[in-house]
Amino acid sequence: MNTSTSERTDVLVVGSGFGGAIAAYHLAAGGAKVTILERGPWLESRDFEHDFLLGSSYTRIFDFVVGDGMSLLGGNCVGGGSVVYFAAMPRAPRFVFERTGSIGRRMWPAAVDRDSLDPWYDVVSDALPVTTQDWDDVSYAGGLFAAACDHAGRTANPVPTAVDNTKCTNCNWMMAGCRFDAKRSLLLNYLPAARAYGAEIRPLHEVQKLTRTEDGGYRVHYTTIDETDYRVHTGSGTIDAKIVVMAAGAGATPVILQRSAAGLGTMPHAVGRYFSGNGERLNTAVVDEDKARDLLGLDRGDGIAYLANQIGKGPVVASWDNLDASLPEHSRFSLEQLYFPPGFGTILAQVPGVPGPSWFGAEKKDLVSRWRSWLTIFTMVEDDNEGVFGPPPPTGNATRISQQMLGHGPIQYRPSANTLRGWAESDAVVKDILERDGLSRVMPWTNDVVGAYTVHPLASCRIGDDPHTSALDDRHELRGHPGIFVTDGSAVPGALTVNPALTISALAERAVPGIVAAARERGVTVTYGAPTPDGDGSAHRGTRRQLPYLTRG
Repeated sequence: MNTSTSERTDVLVVGSGFGGAIAAYHLAAGGAKVTILERGPWLESRDFEHDFLLGSSYTRIFDFVVGDGMSLLGGNCVGGGSVVYFAAMPRAPRFVFERTGSIGRRMWPAAVDRDSLDPWYDVVSDALPVTTQDWDDVSYAGGLFAAACDHAGRTANPVPTAVDNTKCTNCNWMMAGCRFDAKRSLLLNYLPAARAYGAEIRPLHEVQKLTRTEDGGYRVHYTTIDETDYRVHTGSGTIDAKIVVMAAGAGATPVILQRSAAGLGTMPHAVGRYFSGNGERLNTAVVDEDKARDLLGLDRGDGIAYLANQIGKGPVVASWDNLDASLPEHSRFSLEQLYFPPGFGTILAQVPGVPGPSWFGAEKKDLVSRWRSWLTIFTMVEDDNEGVFGPPPPTGNATRISQQMLGHGPIQYRPSANTLRGWAESDAVVKDILERDGLSRVMPWTNDVVGAYTVHPLASCRIGDDPHTSALDDRHELRGHPGIFVTDGSAVPGALTVNPALTISALAERAVPGIVAAARERGVTVTYGAPTPDGDGSAHRGTRRQLPYLTRG
């Protein structure tokens, strides 16, 4: 194969979310030539808009893929999920790393547990940084949920977040991107730091497949995307790289690898299998304002008890009483107060107590009219990794239905009896908290329209020790394809029972030394040991001391 017609780089990173940005920063800082290809547009704080109009940030920076039994909502922009996430950054409970799930034995590789991952959690927490909210920072919705938990005899806690509360205006538009730079997305740390070391970021570049080059590297094939209509491809090209880091997200990375099998050879069995939706489920309560005042003693002034669904930020209060290692698997879950705008809830929320379909009609109209009294609770249970990706579409990770945001993808998902039981148990706890003494009426978000759904897709190319059930070894290298690494959410072995962004990031940080070593073996002059993006934090100094063989030129 003639490689002279293709561009060249040392490291090609596919995707600019947590997994991609972290790897790109360290490799660029270590001296490698790094190119990042990002499918979505490049928006910054001044570009984020507070509306739902076509062409606003809400439609431009999201990827909503409807599959068979599962729908995936994720980021589609420079910065990836960090731009649209709610910045909740808890660490996974210790028991998560001992889970057996659907395979009946420990899913995580032996080299990874909570103790071994804690130093990498520290690194990311230092870099963003991550802090725990104070009760003075909690929004009205978070305070209501905390008061309801207390009334029901449960505990509630402020959530660790990557939010600068000195800049936050409680506008509750975090999903559209933070125009105040209060949310610490990757646009504010790892990505600008990577650029400072020479990394190149190319937005609106959709990677389609990988092939091999004669020198043992990889050729990355991409198409360029129209900035207004993502269905339109405006060109194509290739870039040759010695190392490829796949970080396109758990809904796209396996699709690209599946499409690459024709040129690269057989993919590991687990590529596109064992997908987890992080066991996610939503319930929305319609709060009785008088009960909120009389039962919980809440008062915003002027006789208003709550009426504040639209005021605040993402999950700021969680109840972790069921994150108890002594409970059986699939009975452990977290509950978080969460804001979803009425645009989503209007479609998916069911009217409680109405027989038959309840996502339309007079009752639904009345429900929507009371949207300021809504309180949405986000559940994360332990699922069984039931998702499987079918044959990839001709291009991209989905067949685009509209010019932005919406597509139909190859994911297939049938929740197991274990997953259904976890949802049922968590639903019952939500109802017990929020319907106690008539405080509210609770309605689940229906699965009738789009099936199950997740904003945290995981595990479609997971790490592990068993080659049959894991696509990657514990260094995140793709089995049978040396020099290809996966560092996004698809590498996480299974549901975490908490928001996964910090775990994805910690795993990416942990993977970097191995990627650096592989790059050096392939002739790239690169070292490991750069400080955290905003300074030489103590956490990173500690991890560097563990890896002296990579810090020397």
